[in-house]
Amino acid sequence: MTLRPRLPKIANLVASATATSTSTRILHSPSSEPFVFSDADRYAVWHNAMCDEIVVLRSNRTWCLVPFHPSMNVVSSRWVYQIKRCVDGSIEHYKARLVARGFTQQEGIDYSETFSPVIKQATVRLVFSIAVSRN
Repeated sequence: MTLRPRLPKIANLVASATATSTSTRILHSPSSEPFVFSDADRYAVWHNAMCDEIVVLRSNRTWCLVPFHPSMNVVSSRWVYQIKRCVDGSIEHYKARLVARGFTQQEGIDYSETFSPVIKQATVRLVFSIAVSRN
């Protein structure tokens, strides 16, 4: 049995951008968050949010594509969608995140370092306290 790798989500996003023109996307704002890519890609606001996320991931050099080898453990990914709201309940913006489904990864084999786009305030305080204690 031969297994073929799936196309990465980036390729699907780019392919859908060329296949689906902006004029065929739904322009009104959706009231709920989609669960799957095919539902989100129908809306212009979600499509723009996904494109923005791809640009940010590339500019941060979060990951790099490598040639596929049959001995590799291919890690799939998933889009997570969230509507960010203001205090008064109005929609501030639409947020899309591309997350790796890394529960199949093993450190040292599938990855060597991790990346987190946020930092906890407790971590900052700890670093400052160590720096102050060591002059």
